[in-house]
Amino acid sequence: MGYYVNARSVSSRTTDHRSAPPLALEHLSEIERQLQGKQPAVFVDYDGTLTPIVSRPDLAQLSEKSRETLRRLAQLSVVAIVSGRDLVDVQKLVSLDTLVYAGSHGFDIRGPDGLAMQHASGPQYLPLLARAAEELDARIGAIEGVLIERKGFAVATHFRLVADRDLDAVRAGVQHVAGQHPGLRITRGKKVVELRPDIEWDKGTAVRWLLRTLGLHHAAVLPMFIGDDLTDEDAFVALEPNGLSFLVCNVAEVRTHAKFLLRDTDEVRHFLSFLVRLLEGRQ
Repeated sequence: MGYYVNARSVSSRTTDHRSAPPLALEHLSEIERQLQGKQPAVFVDYDGTLTPIVSRPDLAQLSEKSRETLRRLAQLSVVAIVSGRDLVDVQKLVSLDTLVYAGSHGFDIRGPDGLAMQHASGPQYLPLLARAAEELDARIGAIEGVLIERKGFAVATHFRLVADRDLDAVRAGVQHVAGQHPGLRITRGKKVVELRPDIEWDKGTAVRWLLRTLGLHHAAVLPMFIGDDLTDEDAFVALEPNGLSFLVCNVAEVRTHAKFLLRDTDEVRHFLSFLVRLLEGRQ
């Protein structure tokens, strides 16, 4: 199908983005037309998409309204949470056993009916990631506001709380550690830099794997991805040209591969509620 493409992770290189897309909630009739005769497969990021961006990752709690919306949608369609968080972490935060979970940018996947996959090459990078985490802590861990998060298949350096005067030192420290470990690559997000295994795997390849594995890679399915960050661009590209992609962003001008904009997490919930009403109306 057309939405399967081979592409190097766009979250770690310069890309030729399209101009700002239209607001999704102003084009629901168009989206409904595209869904005629089709079943959606809904893939959603967590941080900044289902929950607002917060100062520390542990503070990102899912609202009960959003949880209930996801629960209802999962009764009508495949719903997958695709997150940079560790699998167990995002499972605990969402707490719905009817959803599919792809943690660590898709390196670790679990879902109903025994669905399970861990990237075959991932475990061999664990010692390297552990050393990189130790080196980052020694080099920049004492900078006020820095949070070094050791994930299963990544090391994240959060700098949202770092003073502007220290940002160059944080970036230089991450760059130095990455340079000592050619098996790792740098990916960037909102106020976070990650070291991840330098292999062809990201949210986009994880979504394509799920579509194939769940038998959803055919014309009767309309895949959708909703996300807010650079790492989600990989999934937006993976669904071109036949899927729908939604960037969560409140900036008037933005460059992205997404086809639509949702301005905040409330609009995400409203859009998911729209899908629930649409699918319930078919029954």
